[in-house]
Amino acid sequence: MSATPLFDPTAPLQPSGNLRRRMAVSRLIASVSTAAALLAVFVLTIVVVDVGRQGLGAINWHLLTTNSDILSQGIGDALAGTGLIVLVASLMAIPIGVLAALYLAEFARPQSRLAAALKLAFDLLQGMPTVVVGLFVLGLIVEPQGFDSGFAGSVALAVIMLPLIARTSQEVLRLVPGSLRDAADALGVARWRTLLGVVLPAAAGGIATGAILAIARAAGETAPLLAVDSVFTPGPKLDIFGQGVPNVPVIILQLSEQPSPEGLIRAWGAALTLLFLILAANIGARVLLARNRKRTTGQ
Repeated sequence: MSATPLFDPTAPLQPSGNLRRRMAVSRLIASVSTAAALLAVFVLTIVVVDVGRQGLGAINWHLLTTNSDILSQGIGDALAGTGLIVLVASLMAIPIGVLAALYLAEFARPQSRLAAALKLAFDLLQGMPTVVVGLFVLGLIVEPQGFDSGFAGSVALAVIMLPLIARTSQEVLRLVPGSLRDAADALGVARWRTLLGVVLPAAAGGIATGAILAIARAAGETAPLLAVDSVFTPGPKLDIFGQGVPNVPVIILQLSEQPSPEGLIRAWGAALTLLFLILAANIGARVLLARNRKRTTGQ
C-alpha cells in the first residue's frame, strides 16, 4: 500500500472544482451587472435623444418668457411657478432633513428606538409612490380650503424631498473625521459649537449635494401636482397660497392632450427644458459630491 502524500504548504495552489465554480459564478454576476448598467445608460440615452430631437426645434425665447395662455403659448409663468413651488418646498424640507440627520448621526444612541423608527420612516417615505403623497396632501390641505394651491404642491414636494435630504446628510455627517470632534472636545468647546463650527462646515458640500439632488427630483414630479395644483389660470402668480400656481409638469400634460399639433410641439419643448434643468442639477450635484468627498477623506 502506498502512503498518502503529506500536505506541502509551500506547493503552489491548484484550482479545485469548488474554486472554478465560484469563479464562474463571479464572472456571471459581473457580466449581468455590467449588462444591467449598460442597459440603464442605453435607456437614458434613448430618452434624452428622443426628447432632444422632438423638443429642440420648439425651444425659443418666446416659449421660455411668455405665459401659458392660448394667445401667448409659452411656459414662462410655469417655469416661474415651478421655481416658486420648489423653493418653498426646499425651505420646509432642508432644515428638517438636516436636523433629523444631525440627531441620527451625532446624538442618537446605537440602540435608540426613536432613531430606528426615524430611519424606517425615511426609508418608507423614500419608497412610497408619489401619487400617495399627493392624495395625502389633497385630503390634508386642498379639500379643507376648497381649491388647489401652490402651497399644497410645496408641502407634497417637501414630503418627497425630506427622506432623501435626511439620509444623504446623515451619511455625509458620518464621513466627517472623528479627529475633528476629538480636537474640539480637547479644547473644551461646547458640543453645539462643535456641530455649528466644525462638523457642519466640513459636511456642507455633501449636504448641499443631497439638497440639490432632492430639488432636482422634486422639480420633475408630476403626480403630486396633478392632485393638488392642477387647476390654475395662466399668468405669473407670486401668491403661493392663492388658487393654483402654474407649473411645468402639469403644463406638459395639458399641452400633450391638446388636439392641435402645435400643443404637442410645445409640450416637447417644455419637456426638454425641464429635462435639461434636472440633468444640469444632477451633474452639478455629482461634481460637488466628488469635490466634497476628496476634501473630507482625501481620496
